[in-house]
Order: sequence, then structure tokens, then C-alpha cells
Amino acid sequence: MSNVAPESFARTPRPPYYIVAFSSIRKEGDHGYSTMADAMEALAKTQAGYLGLEHARREDGFGITNSFWADEAALLNWKAQVQHLYAQKMGIERWYLHYELRIAKVERAYSGPEGRSV
Repeated sequence: MSNVAPESFARTPRPPYYIVAFSSIRKEGDHGYSTMADAMEALAKTQAGYLGLEHARREDGFGITNSFWADEAALLNWKAQVQHLYAQKMGIERWYLHYELRIAKVERAYSGPEGRSV
């Protein structure tokens, strides 16, 4: 049985909304990554249209971060946020061996073991 707490999941509204799915493979060593990741999470929470965040990282360096946004304008504002632009630059230069970023509009969502539609 998993020990993931329900509060680990973002509390998203009924669709539609947007997801930014960021998958990455980290280089070895922290090199300031943890501090920046914490700062970006705190900053994202202050942005208009931010709905939540879910993330996980394996010991081998592979990780996924999903951020949720109310609409396309909100996620475009986040993308253009100056401190976030700096974090992206640092990611390319210092932290990531490879990454994939995917953006999608969520049309349907389900939750719980019973598959309830949200």
C-alpha cells in the first residue's frame, strides 16, 4: 500500500483548466536546485490563476512536476515571470540532463478509488 497522503494532490476545480507537465532528469548534485525549487513553488502560489502543484522525484534523478492553471493567460504569465525565467535558465545550465515540457487543457478529470468525476 502507498503512503502518499491525499494532501499531496492539487485541489483542482471542475475542468476545464490547464496542466503544465514537466518531466526531467537531473544531473548529480544539488547545485542550488532544492532552494530554487522551493522558491519557485512559493512564487507560483502567489500567481493569479495558480491552482496547485504535484511533484515526485526518483532516486535516479527522474522527476515529474505538474502545475495546474485556471486558464491559458495564467500559465503564460507564469512562463514570463522574471524569477521563473531565471530558474529556467539555471535549469538548462546547471540542473537538467534532459527535460520535456507539455501543456494541455484538461477536459475531464476523475479522482478517488471510485473513479468519481470531478
